Amino acid sequence: MSEPEADAVTTIRSAARMPGAVWALGVTSLFMDCSSEMIHALLPVYLTGTLGLAMADIGWIEGAAEATALAVKVVSGRLSDRIGRRKELALFGYGLAAATKPIFPLASGAVEVVAARVVDRVGKGVRGAPRDALIADVTAPELRGAAYGLRQALDTVGAVIGPLVAIALMLATHDDARLVFWAACIPALACVLVLALFVREPDETRPPPAARGPLLAGFRELPRAFLLLTAFGALLATARVGEAFLVLRASGAGLAMAFAPLTLVAMSFVAALAAYPAGKIVDCWSERRLLLAASLTLAVSEAVLACSGGLGVVFAGIALWGLHIALAQVAFSALVARTAPAHLRATGFGVFGLANAVAVIAGNAAFGALAERGGESFAYGVAAIAALAPLALLPAMYSRRSAAHG
Repeated sequence: MSEPEADAVTTIRSAARMPGAVWALGVTSLFMDCSSEMIHALLPVYLTGTLGLAMADIGWIEGAAEATALAVKVVSGRLSDRIGRRKELALFGYGLAAATKPIFPLASGAVEVVAARVVDRVGKGVRGAPRDALIADVTAPELRGAAYGLRQALDTVGAVIGPLVAIALMLATHDDARLVFWAACIPALACVLVLALFVREPDETRPPPAARGPLLAGFRELPRAFLLLTAFGALLATARVGEAFLVLRASGAGLAMAFAPLTLVAMSFVAALAAYPAGKIVDCWSERRLLLAASLTLAVSEAVLACSGGLGVVFAGIALWGLHIALAQVAFSALVARTAPAHLRATGFGVFGLANAVAVIAGNAAFGALAERGGESFAYGVAAIAALAPLALLPAMYSRRSAAHG
């Protein structure tokens, strides 16, 4: 058997051994991302074109929404470890996000839209840490990278389907964004049903009683390797601005509103293709190179987006952005699960999310301000340079891990 054939067989066997809960969580993510991206793909143009918001306002909105999700993650994660349950919190988070979807088509102004966006992200924050910890709980250590890659791949399949459905509906209804927002409620409901009916949390995966102390206890037990990883992730998050700016970049290059979702389709398609291979790389102990690649792909993506060469150049940058997302999200998920103690695994995901929350809101606000004052090309150029800053931490992270395993 040739080497490519052997690799293919190994990949198939790994997927076949994947716990059913991981597959079900992946399908849950697929439906929710399909619903969310049907809305988010149109929301930036809707806010600026229909409701008259400035680009700096979009920066604050995106930063606040994503930071809210990441900040809530730390409370949800610690609570999950304390009560020893994962599924209930994940179900509440997905249910909260699903409940916000009808607000978008019913909203009459920017206040309702922004409020719904923030509450939707609260739901994301509530579900994230328990879901990610549950994946690690039910998966063998040698398959965790592949498990996170599989969930991320299914998630991004939904991110491809959602914008395509939005485009089709926009063309069929002569740019009726509100109808698209109503249609997004359907996959959101399907998401909650899949999680409720097909995900089972085994009793043996519950955290031990030692983890069930005071809500704020346990943070000091997180090891230095985890803290270095968190610092790396936060620095990288500062340079990674919101997807809304990608949509606006493509729109500024001449992409019509009805086709604005294509920006997210391109990004998600690349991310879906790269997610599972990235997970296999993590399982092969090449996480240092994966983090290096994640930083470099983000820097190159933003450097390309800084160029003013028309839609072709913009979509090349967006494709690289998708590759970065796959590399970064899978690597960080697997490495947080690896470096955080098992009884504080959800807490670790929450702390990692909180650090990213501060970075995201600062990065998005700064990018919006830079774009207003110096133009989008200037802002993307600064972001490209900032994406290289985390690389200064790699020697300390690698030497620390080498010493620990030596």
